[in-house]
Amino acid sequence: MRIVLVGPPGAGKGTQAAYLAKNLAIPHISTGDLFRANISQGTPLGQKAQEYMRAGQLVPDEVTIGMAKDRMEQEDAAEGFLLDGFPRNLAQAEALDTILKADGLGLDAVLDLEVPEDEVVKRIAGRRMCRKDSSHIFHVIYNPPAAEGVCDTCGGELYQREDDSEDTVRKRLEVYHSETEPIIDYYKAQGLVVTISALGKVAEVTQRAMEALPSREA
Repeated sequence: MRIVLVGPPGAGKGTQAAYLAKNLAIPHISTGDLFRANISQGTPLGQKAQEYMRAGQLVPDEVTIGMAKDRMEQEDAAEGFLLDGFPRNLAQAEALDTILKADGLGLDAVLDLEVPEDEVVKRIAGRRMCRKDSSHIFHVIYNPPAAEGVCDTCGGELYQREDDSEDTVRKRLEVYHSETEPIIDYYKAQGLVVTISALGKVAEVTQRAMEALPSREA
């Protein structure tokens, strides 16, 4: 099964992608992992990406597309994959179609995780990270620490990352609406979009998604 996962920042895409990929026995391919792997391995595409990133510039679509193409051609993705963070815009979506059609393939579904904008802001702006260990994450509403501003696990100071501020979150949402949201209409025209609510517990959202996806026999 070949699936694209879309949704606004704060929708829980990374979490759901990991669970869904495991349940479907297909690799989870995220843009972040692609960049990290190519840069750490020093691939030609990774070197190009790093040049742009060091210059404070956006990595061009062709570099991202090249990384995704290489990853989808690996052996473990022969029977399918779950794409998370790619395609990010219409140009990338059209390129993905071209790549798949060249091998006589196509997507099975585009899973759209739907979350109200106010909930997105609440989820992200409420996050607090531990300065001693960034894996210790709390939330002022959903997972508050026992003592305000103090990590329950190691006693480190909790803080809000700069890119988790409400103003930054709303700017990220604007980018999502202008650049990524149009691919939903693009895929709707192909009859591929499956929209589910991403509200509720992680397991509930995963079950909702599994039930909404087309069966392998379909």
